[in-house]
Amino acid sequence: MGIVGGIVVAAWALGLLRDTGKVLLDAEMGSTIQTKIRQAIASGFPGADITDLHIWRIGRKQYACIIAVHTTAAYRPEMIRQTLMAQHELAHITVEINT
Repeated sequence: MGIVGGIVVAAWALGLLRDTGKVLLDAEMGSTIQTKIRQAIASGFPGADITDLHIWRIGRKQYACIIAVHTTAAYRPEMIRQTLMAQHELAHITVEINT
């Protein structure tokens, strides 16, 4: 029984390391959510260039994102935030606009 228990604990520990390793090392999130964000900005805000984009996993299929946008247009952070809220995976969005 001790050997079986050891195997179960080892399998659990390996799974835990795999799941938390990306978070602990601040690994870049998958390109799927990044692509969706970039497409939403490009299609909804002509002339807006993403200068900085950070995405973190904060839960199961939930992400937080900080985005910096450079534009000469009169876009407000609330406008970009509302557009990105359509991405249901994004639970927390911080927007910075530089002109």
